[in-house]
Amino acid sequence: MRDWKFNHIDFSIYPVYTGNDLGVFWSPEKTKVKIWAPTAKIVEFRLYKDGKTGEPFHKTQLQAGENGTWSTVLIGDYEGKFYTFKINDGDWLNETPDMYARCVGVNGLRGKFFNPKNTNPENWEHDKGPRYNSFTEAVIYETHVRDFSISKDSGILNKGKFLGFTEENTQTPDGISTGLSHLKELGVTHVHLLPVYDFYTVDEEKPLEKYNWGYDPLHYNATEGSYSTKPHDGTSRIREFKQLVQALHNAGIGVILDVVYNHTYLAKASVFNQTVPGYFYRQKQDGTFANASGCGNEMATERAMVRKYIIDSLKYWQQEFHIDGFRFDLMGIYDLDTMKTIRQEMNNLDSGIILYGEGWAADQSPMPEQKRAVKMNTSLLPGIGSFNDDFRDALKGDNGNKKSKGFVSGLDLREEAVKFGVVGAVNHPQIVYEYVGTSLQGWAAEPDQSINYASCHDNYTLWDKLKFSCPKATDVELRKMVKLAGALVLTSQGVPFLHSGVEFCRTKKGNGNSYKSPDAINQLDWSRKKQFPEVIEYHKKLIQLRKNHPAFRMSSAEQIRQNLHFCTEYQTGVVSYCIEGAGVGDSWGKIILIFNGNRKEVTVPLPEGNYQLMANGNEISEAGLEQFVAEQVQVEAISMLILVKSN
Repeated sequence: MRDWKFNHIDFSIYPVYTGNDLGVFWSPEKTKVKIWAPTAKIVEFRLYKDGKTGEPFHKTQLQAGENGTWSTVLIGDYEGKFYTFKINDGDWLNETPDMYARCVGVNGLRGKFFNPKNTNPENWEHDKGPRYNSFTEAVIYETHVRDFSISKDSGILNKGKFLGFTEENTQTPDGISTGLSHLKELGVTHVHLLPVYDFYTVDEEKPLEKYNWGYDPLHYNATEGSYSTKPHDGTSRIREFKQLVQALHNAGIGVILDVVYNHTYLAKASVFNQTVPGYFYRQKQDGTFANASGCGNEMATERAMVRKYIIDSLKYWQQEFHIDGFRFDLMGIYDLDTMKTIRQEMNNLDSGIILYGEGWAADQSPMPEQKRAVKMNTSLLPGIGSFNDDFRDALKGDNGNKKSKGFVSGLDLREEAVKFGVVGAVNHPQIVYEYVGTSLQGWAAEPDQSINYASCHDNYTLWDKLKFSCPKATDVELRKMVKLAGALVLTSQGVPFLHSGVEFCRTKKGNGNSYKSPDAINQLDWSRKKQFPEVIEYHKKLIQLRKNHPAFRMSSAEQIRQNLHFCTEYQTGVVSYCIEGAGVGDSWGKIILIFNGNRKEVTVPLPEGNYQLMANGNEISEAGLEQFVAEQVQVEAISMLILVKSN
């Protein structure tokens, strides 16, 4: 009986295979099959006519090759048939597809032989996403495939599907734009999709019976069938996802994938453990699975063939699906060398691919923190960003405590932590880091390493968090808080990141962990666009302002230190600063931004000069709001003011 303890094994002596031909590759004349299974004694390859049921119509054994590989060649055309492997390493392991499976049958039970060219939409060879001079030019919008279109008022026909993103000019019953049209109106540059690979907990034959975000990986290189209109047809799910990518690219919007190589949903029964038991996972001293993911296991990214697998997978998604970026779930589990190698390999393909992740783990890891891609090591990872949770918590309070407050919800003495976010987490001589509290120094070497956000799919939506922490606030005050948070995220240095629906005050009805909650909780309720038009309009103008003015998206830490100064006298509950726009090629010379988190109006003395008002709590106008001030300015409660010095 296998005990699944591995402290007696030195995995570092396992052979390493460097070829790029692992997996199952179809052609009309023959199919090439190769897997890495260095501990195997027998590898049986089974062929099926169906993706779910029936007995194999053919069995053959792979031949042992170099560096732990096993391979065979099938003569003839097997397109549309299915396959599995069954490995004996002294005992028979479970029957599974291969870990590189790119096309699978329903619920990922069997791999499928397929012709990749048959999955390409028309004009796919010309498809390309947007590219920018600096990642600070991005405005990222995070959403979930099903949430985006599932609501009854979305006006989208392919509800909950990849194809929901391809539908043009969709509307609510009230004639308000939804879906792709809304994204184009909003002006975001990238859509970040929660996992789209094949995950475990939603039955693809009954997709609406259960919900999941998708952080329960099954097959990393195959697309999720519950998002397809034909879950039994592995090629349809590939084609439909490519159509999603193409539709967003045609709208000038890049696609970022949420990837979860830090753990698998299944541990002992995973395709990795049923191929090379133990190798792909870190172990504790007693030989059992380590659990820095909080999900029962963590991947041993530092081992050569695990690192190779992750990089091969990322390259496949980028090359086959034209993906524009990747977000790494619990990036703090990955070792630093793997993340550095990922950046190098992506640069070899396309240096415009954006990479960022969560700079933390969910639990203890046997690998020391100084060797992992945690937030405080971000400066060691050029070209890779970390989520700025210092800024997030400064804006709205402790993410896990629903009653805690932050700057926008009226908590005093959070100004220094807000300033930390304003400069994109780089070191700045005017920030007193002891007062930041959560980080005692800037952890980003450059601003493109700070992913600035007030909310994401995790925890409470911004609207729900504000309602919990400010139970006596009026509806008008809550709207102002959402706008103030948006103003801070979208005018600060770094890379802004928006949770889908924040622009219309998205609610999950107070649910703080909706990973498997029903659609009624998770769906984007497009009818809220009618309720919160001024909040949407404000976000649209903020995004356009950022695009038009390089002062709000400087590309280097040195530019920030030279051109951004905290130039007004300190007041409790107020953050204000000056930008020398001319120093970064902006059409606006001297810019002053003032953020008032207080519940009352404040008077702020100004540096010498005459200034035109460009934005107040309700309006943003790059042509100016026809109001000029000098010496001092009144700033209404819970609002942003932007002033530009007159010539």
